[in-house]
Order: sequence, then C-alpha cells, then structure tokens
Amino acid sequence: MILEVAVIVLFLFWAGTLAMFLAYIRGQRLIAAQQAQSDVLRDQRIKELAKRVDNYQNGSVRMGEDLHELRAIVAPLPDKLVQLEQRDPSSLSFAQAARLVGMGASVDELTQSCGLTQAEAELMSKLHKSS
Repeated sequence: MILEVAVIVLFLFWAGTLAMFLAYIRGQRLIAAQQAQSDVLRDQRIKELAKRVDNYQNGSVRMGEDLHELRAIVAPLPDKLVQLEQRDPSSLSFAQAARLVGMGASVDELTQSCGLTQAEAELMSKLHKSS
C-alpha cells in the first residue's frame, strides 16, 4: 500500500513538473514571438532612418557642389568691380551716389554733388531703397 501511494505521489509530482515545464515553454515561445515582432519593427525603423540619412547626405553633397559653383562665379567679382571702377571715371560718381543714398541723400542732392541727371539720380534712389 505504501508503495502504491509513493508511486501515485511520484506520478503527481511528475505530472506537475511536466505541466510547469510546458507552461514555461509556452511562455518562452510567447517571449520569442514578441521579440521577433519587435526585431522586425526595429529593422524597419533602421531602414527608414538609413534612407533619411542618405537623403540628407545627398542633399548636403548637392548643396556643397552648388556652393562650390557659386564660389567660382562670385570669386572674380571683386576684381572685376575694381577694374570697372578704375576704367570708367563716371562709375565713381555712381558709387558715390549709392553711398549718399545710403546716408539718406535726396534726388536733388545727388544731382548737385555727383553730376547725375535727374533721371539717373531718381533711378539710383529707387534702386538703393528697394535693396
């Protein structure tokens, strides 16, 4: 009789252990499935961010190329301006008129001090005020 009770108790322990083991395995499978799902979402997010970084990088490269082109265009302008001012004496009066307009000179003051015509003085005044 004791042997039968011992076998029944051992069977119950074995059944309980088996049930706990199966529950543990189900829990591990659930955790693995959740982890796989979060891995997929993470990988998608990484791909999206990589695309955004590539777009920003390409934009920066294009902007750098455009700046390089602009530098090549703008670099000779100061020398050309100096050449024009030295070559054409009347341009000095226009440069002086631009400075005077910047200081608030009227059209009449421009015609008197720079030797400009009324139309030229009005044009200088309008050009300087619009910029």
